Amino acid sequence: MAVDEVNVDIDVLDIDRFQRLEHHPMFAAMRQQPGLYWHDEPDGPGFWNVTRYDDLVQVNRDTANFSSEVGGISIPDYHDNQEGAMDPRGLMMLYMDPPKHTRYRTLVQKGFTPRMIGLLEQYLTHRAILIVDNIIERGECDFVEDLASELPLQAIAEIMGVPQEERRLLFDWSNRLIGMDDPEYAGDREAGSTAAAELYMYANGLAQQRRADPRDDIVTKLINAEIDGDKLTELEFDMFMLLLTVAGNETTRNTTSWGMWALMQNPDQYKALVDDPDKLDRAIEEILRWATPVYHFRRTAVNDVEVAGTQVKKGDKVVMWHVSADRDETQFDDPYTFDIERWPNKHIAFGGGGAHYCLGANLARMELRLIFREILERIPDMRQTGDVDILRSNFIGGIKRMPVAFTPGERKNPGPVQLKGTLYEDAPAD
Repeated sequence: MAVDEVNVDIDVLDIDRFQRLEHHPMFAAMRQQPGLYWHDEPDGPGFWNVTRYDDLVQVNRDTANFSSEVGGISIPDYHDNQEGAMDPRGLMMLYMDPPKHTRYRTLVQKGFTPRMIGLLEQYLTHRAILIVDNIIERGECDFVEDLASELPLQAIAEIMGVPQEERRLLFDWSNRLIGMDDPEYAGDREAGSTAAAELYMYANGLAQQRRADPRDDIVTKLINAEIDGDKLTELEFDMFMLLLTVAGNETTRNTTSWGMWALMQNPDQYKALVDDPDKLDRAIEEILRWATPVYHFRRTAVNDVEVAGTQVKKGDKVVMWHVSADRDETQFDDPYTFDIERWPNKHIAFGGGGAHYCLGANLARMELRLIFREILERIPDMRQTGDVDILRSNFIGGIKRMPVAFTPGERKNPGPVQLKGTLYEDAPAD
């Protein structure tokens, strides 16, 4: 994609423009203007936009001056559109500031031990084979539904201790939670609140089961995690399970889809990866930059502070646009070109460092490596056969459907596999 014209009308609240992929020219225009860009808000006080790489890193790491908890992480103030919903501020990790965030993150990290991630990688290596097996003979599929969604969905089910036969519940809940601005997923806040309530009930049921029957999964780890006598409250546990369901599912699914779309649009790079799979690790970093699946996070200034020569007042809303920073011309040569050889590649798809750096970054990279390695080995000629259906959102860069075709191949494992139970039921002890 090239951005030649930057004299455009800027309206980042026009969600339809994001669905039509018309947002990059707006951000290119904002990056060229000095300081932070002020944006009016019809039903609110307005907000500052952080669109350049260095400015975003500054704001993201400055938790003393910019709060995730005071006003939440979305552009509208929390109370504006979410009456009746549980307020996550101070209860979910994304909506916390240090030192509370530090304590919470230390607790939940107990569920992401190296042994558990290593065990999961062995398991997902085989699952990636089975996922491709399920479509390889057909010669066509919907890439999102049949390939991109399955590995992160199965992974997050394993981590949470959700039986595989119930994993589609997680898929449905996450779609409804992040798709509140998309008519296909009910298109209202009430639908998101209902999905959250259903997920909380399910998570509490899992917690009750693990108290009676402890297993080697994250639910058991979290309900027993303790630091200096401090444990997660029930509300904190519920909020983390919601975060894990969405963050562990949506982001990797969408990154996989954006990456495959980019490879099909750049067949020379697709072929280069097929011919030399050793290029994959570097390619994954470019896929992450290209996708930047979480478009923005909002902060609230808790002190008067200067950013990029702009005086930000206490109480001002400040919106960090990761999708813009990952196209910053001062950081990335030819940023609108997809280049699997790009190096160094200091993208911020996982955040701008600091306290809120993505807890699941290594897990996401592992999942991307496993599924793309399997696709490149067995499907060297995938091609798009219809329109790509984009999620209507200015928060998540989502792809809902992407029809593809390819030369049919052979299964590695005979017959369909029925996924039941969880990996950790039969895991060896430490």
